[in-house]
Amino acid sequence: MGGARDVGWVAAGLVLAAGACYCFYRLTRGRRRGGPGLRLRPSRSAEDLTNGSYDDILNAEQLQKLLYLLESTEDPVIIERALVTLGNNAAFSVNQVMIRELGGIPIVGSKINNPNQSIKEKALNALNNLSVNVENQIKIKVYVSQVCEDVLSGPLNSAVQLAGLRLLTNMTVTNDHQHMLSSYITDLFHLLLTGNGSTKVQVLKLLLNLSENPAMTDGLLGAKVESSFLSLYDGHVAKEILLRVLTLFQNITTCLEKEGHLAIQPTFTEGSLFYLLYGEECAQKMRALVFHHDADVKEKEVQSKS
Repeated sequence: MGGARDVGWVAAGLVLAAGACYCFYRLTRGRRRGGPGLRLRPSRSAEDLTNGSYDDILNAEQLQKLLYLLESTEDPVIIERALVTLGNNAAFSVNQVMIRELGGIPIVGSKINNPNQSIKEKALNALNNLSVNVENQIKIKVYVSQVCEDVLSGPLNSAVQLAGLRLLTNMTVTNDHQHMLSSYITDLFHLLLTGNGSTKVQVLKLLLNLSENPAMTDGLLGAKVESSFLSLYDGHVAKEILLRVLTLFQNITTCLEKEGHLAIQPTFTEGSLFYLLYGEECAQKMRALVFHHDADVKEKEVQSKS
C-alpha cells in the first residue's frame, strides 16, 4: 500500500516539474468540475495511452511513446485514438512545446493525408490545438495550402471541413501567414454562400482575420463574389452571421481609409466584393438595419458608417 502511494507522489512530482502555473490551472479546473484535480495515469504500454480521457496529462516520455505509436501503426482505430489523446494534450501550452520539441508536428501533420475522414478530422483538430503556439505555426504553415484545398474540395459542411476552417482561422490570427490564403479568397466567399450556418460562421471568422490586415484589403475587395452575398445583410439573417458581415464591412472600410484609397477611385472590376459593398443596394440594406430589433446590430451598423 505504501509503495503505491510513493509511486503516486513521484508521478505528481514529474508533472509539477513541467510548470507550476500549468499545474495550478489543472488543479483548480479539476476542483471546479468536482473531480480529484490533477491526475497522471501510469501506463504499461504505448497503446494504453490511447485510452486516456480529457483529464489525463501525459509527460514527455509518454508523449514520445504515443508519437512513436502514431508513426508506426497502421491500425485506423489506434491512429484515431492516438490523435484524440494528442489533441487533448495539445490544448495546453506546456504540451504544445513538448510535442514540437519531440518532433511530433510532422507526425501529426502527415495524417491529414489519410483517406479516412475521421482520422483526417482528428489530425486537423490536433494541429489546431498545436497552432495556438506561435512557434508551432512556423512548422504547421507547410500544411496551409493543402488544408485550403481540402476545405474547398471536401464534403460541404462536413466535420473535416469545419476542422480545416478552424485551423486556418488560428493560423491567420496574426498577419504572418495570411498571404498564403490570397489565391483562395474567392473560393472562401463561395463557401460562405453555400455552407450552412456553422460553416458560414467559421468562414466569416477566417475572413475577419484577413480583413484586419491592410495588406489583404485589395485581395478581399478584388475577389469575385456572387451578388447573393448581399443577402447576408438582410435583417432576418442570424445575429451571429449579421454582426460578422457588418464587422467585415467595417474592417475593410477602416483599412481603406488608413491607406487613403477612399479618396480615389479604386480599380476593381464589376462583380468584385468592392462593387457589392460600396454599391447602392448594400447602402440601402445597411440603412434598413437602423430599425433592427437587436441593439447590438443597430450599434454595429452605426459603427460601420462612422
